[in-house]
Amino acid sequence: MQCILRYMLALLSLSVVLAARLTAPVVEGACPEVCRCSRKTSQERSEVNCHKKGLRSFPLELPPDAWVLKLGENSMVELKANALSAVPRVESLSLERNSLRSIHPQAFTGARRLMLLNLFGNHITKLLPKGFQDLLNLRFLMLGQNQISSLRPDMFLGLRNLSDLDLPLNALTALPAQVFRPLVALKVLDLGLNRIQSLSAKTFSGLKQLLFLNLDNNSLKSLPAGVFRTLSSLEMLVLDNNLLSSLTSSSLEGLGQLQELYLRNNALDLLPPGVFQNTPKLVQLALSGNRLKTLQPTLFTKTPGRPSRTQVDPQTPGGPQVDPQTPGGPQVDPQTPDLKKLHLHDNPWECDCGLSPLVEWLGGTQVDLHPLDSLRCQGPPKLRNQALNKVTTAKLQCQA
Repeated sequence: MQCILRYMLALLSLSVVLAARLTAPVVEGACPEVCRCSRKTSQERSEVNCHKKGLRSFPLELPPDAWVLKLGENSMVELKANALSAVPRVESLSLERNSLRSIHPQAFTGARRLMLLNLFGNHITKLLPKGFQDLLNLRFLMLGQNQISSLRPDMFLGLRNLSDLDLPLNALTALPAQVFRPLVALKVLDLGLNRIQSLSAKTFSGLKQLLFLNLDNNSLKSLPAGVFRTLSSLEMLVLDNNLLSSLTSSSLEGLGQLQELYLRNNALDLLPPGVFQNTPKLVQLALSGNRLKTLQPTLFTKTPGRPSRTQVDPQTPGGPQVDPQTPGGPQVDPQTPDLKKLHLHDNPWECDCGLSPLVEWLGGTQVDLHPLDSLRCQGPPKLRNQALNKVTTAKLQCQA
C-alpha cells in the first residue's frame, strides 16, 4: 500500500498547496456572476469556484489570472474548442459530475500549465486522438465513472509527464498492445470496475516507472505470459474479483520489485511449483476467496539450508544454473518471496494427508495469517468447518 499512499498524499499535497496560496478577497473584473472568485494577495492568481451553480455551459468570462477552476456538479454537456484560451495560467480544472458527452479535440489548446484535470462522473464515451496533446505538464487525469469503451495510444499523446491515470467504472472490455506507451512517467494506473476480458502481452509496454496497477473487478480469465514483463518498478498489483482460474510464473515475469499481490475472489484451484519465483520481494499476498483445496508452503518460503542465490556454471557459458553447494548438480533454486502477510481464508481446504505440509507450516510460521480462524476445512465430512490451526497432522485423513 505504500506506493499508492504516496501518490494519494501527493495529490492531497497539490490541493493543499493550491489552497494555501489563495485568500478570500473578491476579484474585481471578469468573475462569473454565480461564482465566487478569490485571489492570492502577493501575486495575481485567482481561484474560480463555480461548484454546483447550475451552469449549462463553460463560463466565457473568467479572470485572466485564474489558476484554479472548480466547475464540478453542474450541467455542462460539452467543452468547445479553446475553452481554456482565456485562462493560460490555469493549473487545476475540476469538471467532475457534469453531463459532458463531447470534448472538442482543441478544448485544451494552450493550457500548458495544467497539472490536474478531473473529468470523473460524466458521460464521455470516447477519447479523441491527440485530445490531450497540449497538456505537457499534466500530472493527474481522472476519467473514472464515464462510458469509455476503448483506448488507443494516440489518445494519450503529449502526456509525457502524467503520473496518475484513473479510469475505473468505465466500459472497457480489452486493452490492446502498447496502449499506454506515451505515458512514460506514469506511476499509478487504475483500471478497476471495468469489463476487461483480455490483455495483450504488450498492453503495459513502456510503463517502466509504474508503481501501482489496479485491475480489480474485471472479467479476466487468464494472464498472457510476460504481460507484466516491462513493469520493472511495480510495487503493488491488484487482481481481486476477476475470473482467473490459473496462474503461472510466466504470468508474473518481470515483477522483481513487486511487494504486494492481491488475487482475492478469483477461481484459482491450483498453484504450480515456482509460481512466485519471479516476485522475490513479495511481502504481502492475498489468495482468499478462491477454490484452493491444498497448497504447498514451499511456494512462498525459502528452503532451509539452501541459498536463494544461484550462479551460472562457468564451464558452460549460457548454460544451466548450478547450486554452489551441490557440485556438478544443475539445479535451479527459485527466488522465493519472504512473506510477512498471507491471506488464505475462504478457500475449500480439503483436510487429507495432502494438506500435511501446510498444516505443519501453519504451526510454526511467523507470517501474519489474519484472520487465522477463518482457515477451515471443507472436507472430509468428519473435519468439516474445523480451523486448520486446530487440526493436527494426526487428524488428517489419508486414503488407504
